[in-house]
Amino acid sequence: MNIHLQGTAASPGIAIAKVYRLQAAAQEPLRITVADPAAEILRLREAVKQAKADIELIRVQTLERLGERKAEIFEAHLFLLDDPELIEAAEERITEDKINAETAVHEVATGIAELLRSMDDELLRERAADVGDVSGRVISKLVGRQHSALSELSEEAILVAADLTPSDTAQLDLNYVRGFITEIGSRTSHSAIMARSLELPAVVGMGLQAKRIETGMTVILDAVLGSVIVEPTEQELTDYRERKRAYEENVARMRSFVDRPSLSADGHEVELAANIGSVEDLAKVLENGADGIGLFRTEFLYMGRSSLPTEEEQFTVYRHVLEKMNGKRVVIRTLDIGGDKELPYMDLPKESNPFLGQRAIRLCLNQDELFRVQLRALLRASAYGKLAIMFPMIAVVDELGAAKRIVEEERVKLEAASIAVSDEIEIGIMIEIPAAALNAGALAREADFFSIGTNDLIQYTMAADRMNESVAYLYQPHHPSILRLVDMVIQAAQRNGRWTGMCGEMAGDADAIPLLLGLGLHEFSMSASSILPARELISRLSREECASLARQALDLGSQAEVLSLVRQHQSRSEH
Repeated sequence: MNIHLQGTAASPGIAIAKVYRLQAAAQEPLRITVADPAAEILRLREAVKQAKADIELIRVQTLERLGERKAEIFEAHLFLLDDPELIEAAEERITEDKINAETAVHEVATGIAELLRSMDDELLRERAADVGDVSGRVISKLVGRQHSALSELSEEAILVAADLTPSDTAQLDLNYVRGFITEIGSRTSHSAIMARSLELPAVVGMGLQAKRIETGMTVILDAVLGSVIVEPTEQELTDYRERKRAYEENVARMRSFVDRPSLSADGHEVELAANIGSVEDLAKVLENGADGIGLFRTEFLYMGRSSLPTEEEQFTVYRHVLEKMNGKRVVIRTLDIGGDKELPYMDLPKESNPFLGQRAIRLCLNQDELFRVQLRALLRASAYGKLAIMFPMIAVVDELGAAKRIVEEERVKLEAASIAVSDEIEIGIMIEIPAAALNAGALAREADFFSIGTNDLIQYTMAADRMNESVAYLYQPHHPSILRLVDMVIQAAQRNGRWTGMCGEMAGDADAIPLLLGLGLHEFSMSASSILPARELISRLSREECASLARQALDLGSQAEVLSLVRQHQSRSEH
């Protein structure tokens, strides 16, 4: 039975092995009416105590194996067991409904998880898995079953499961586990993040098709392409053994670029920086030899909680990142909420078109104290590294001027209180609105740098939502109109002695890099995993030749023509 299946590549790599399918525990415990709710609450508290001991052991093991950031996942699990919304709510359910503890925990946890899964924000949706992991462990203690069957492994295997909890993933025995496949999940789930830290190939989000894969079957797991071949032919096995060897050789070759400067073949130096969305991403940034952080999204500090983060909470995070980057530039973007990102604890008006409404800098200028708290935390953290502050969604010079005035007011207050603030902070803006690109000359006189946010710039320029499949064909990063806007921004910055970066997906695109290098882009900011391939590619490119290539591309009429031009150039360069 030879089957080809497709999912989402969550952690790159290629593995070939037999399958071990993890059987999910019964999802819903038997509902029982109890005569003594007080005794049932004591059962629950004992189970919580045992679950905490288990999680603390996993936390310590993860700390030793993967470091502080990954261990923080289990600190969050311990906090969940102290959260009144979970355990106290379960105790109330036992008292009021006179039901057994395992049913109470299951019902309360299911309600919380369903609420999280209904959120617009992907990271919040993924946190439903944490609630399931913690509640499942408590229920396992109550019913007296082992939480996971992973200890049964005694030979090399690729795991297949409906899902892997964070604690399952953290405890994988790498002597036997060669990779995993799950029915649900995404690249942002904790199991995917753990897999990348363990350098374990993983394909997630397979859906019901994964149920066709059974224990004992041989599979090829291609976590580069996100594909799975069940019961491969001899020819497929031969081909993939060669692909696996070539992939691992290429990974080793890329690793040789970790400590190299980001230089073109003709000696032109650029910066290859990383985009991060949480402190957890920092380990990969350092591991891949990034020249800095070109985009630190701060929204994670505000999400998945019931109130705004304090100044002290934010300061602690910003200081940690700046210290870890050890003098390399860290560009921290101020809060970019609105559009597809909402904060449930903020009573913001519903808008008919939130992407064109009060979001990002517009919201921050309107919510003055929220903005000032973040800026104070940033200014205080500036004493611990090379900080650049970046404002998102700037459309007009007046917005930049207003934001800069607030920064200066908060600086004066801090210095009056004898709190150290760096005098070398750069203040820049994201260029993601066509009006800002067209007026880049005036903005360059007020900003220290630009960072082109191509994801939104392309959407607004082409009037096409890239998540809408019916118009996704119009989302064209290599279209000459986009390249002309990029060129306009870079030229305006250079005339005013400013540098320009790019922090959208385009910055790490192999077809776009030669064009961007030729247009004079100074900083390319991308996912940490893209840095080494980008550095290797740039080392083979001549900046002078790329400048000629870019000028030709600006005169073309379609994305297809641009891509054809770039690929012809790359083909000639390789031969």
